[in-house]
Amino acid sequence: MNRRRNYPISTLVSLSLGALLVLGTAHAQESLDQLHKKALQEGGSLTFYGTLAQINAEKVLPAFEKRFPGLKVNHVDATADKLIARAITEARGGKTFVDVFQLNLENLGQANDQGLLVDRLPPESAAYPANLKGSYYVATDLQFIIAAWNTNLVKKDEEPKQFEDFVDARWKGRLIAEPRDVELLVGLKQKYGSEEKAVTILKQIAVNNVEFHKGHSELAEFLVAGQGALCVTCYAHHFPTRMKRGAPLNFMLTEGMGNVIAVAMAKNAPHPSTALLWYRWVLTEEGQKAMALGGRIPAHPKVEPTDKVRPEKIYPLTVADYKEFPRYNKLWKEIFKLR
Repeated sequence: MNRRRNYPISTLVSLSLGALLVLGTAHAQESLDQLHKKALQEGGSLTFYGTLAQINAEKVLPAFEKRFPGLKVNHVDATADKLIARAITEARGGKTFVDVFQLNLENLGQANDQGLLVDRLPPESAAYPANLKGSYYVATDLQFIIAAWNTNLVKKDEEPKQFEDFVDARWKGRLIAEPRDVELLVGLKQKYGSEEKAVTILKQIAVNNVEFHKGHSELAEFLVAGQGALCVTCYAHHFPTRMKRGAPLNFMLTEGMGNVIAVAMAKNAPHPSTALLWYRWVLTEEGQKAMALGGRIPAHPKVEPTDKVRPEKIYPLTVADYKEFPRYNKLWKEIFKLR
């Protein structure tokens, strides 16, 4: 005797979503080489809206084209806000030219809010931790905010192990930072699961009279010149090259706050198979190694960057964090008395 089961609405919704995900994986069962053949049938072109700097793009994009002969990447190079504005204008005009986006997570969130992205994850996303992916994106690379110091001005026994170390009075008048790096506040909130705890720590650090200067490259040069002992918010990738040249520097790799750059497929992409091919390839270990050789810090847990700049513990920002940025920014300025 067959019995009809009465599922609650929430369960039915979950089942429907599950069915959609299964349907959405039809392409995922194909190998990349099979998908390559379909991409060639679409004309062999991929329109890529991404913020890869030219020096990075010159390594990463040819690696894709070499792996998949006959395909050519049309890289529309602009700032993230201009790329999003362009895509929105095109969509409102009833046209879609972009196949795939690869942008800062903040901007991808804006694109998703405008209904420009496909809500799908490829099978390669399984290799990534939950905090580096969402329903419509997966991180491709990260930019880390860490602490760094001049080794002539910071003794070995003073070297910090975590951001909380800067509450110590020994750092009074010795710290420099970037005035826009609200990521430190957000990262500490993630670390403790408490905004109140994060604010308390930052207020204690503020007592040590942090000196603020705009520009992360400038901050690194201040350290090289001994114009500051320690930078609380510097970019990790700015230091290996300077250290190889003999600069008296070192930086903290026990933990770091991560800005996420992620990939997503465009809804109504003119070349959907080609877009999916990039989406999947750039997340493979092969694609991530190409990102590393191109000078980026890969997000794949098993792929190391060319220089050791990825912290042991990572606190990456989320889409929700970026949406809260105006409030965080106000709080940050109040803590450090910034204008």
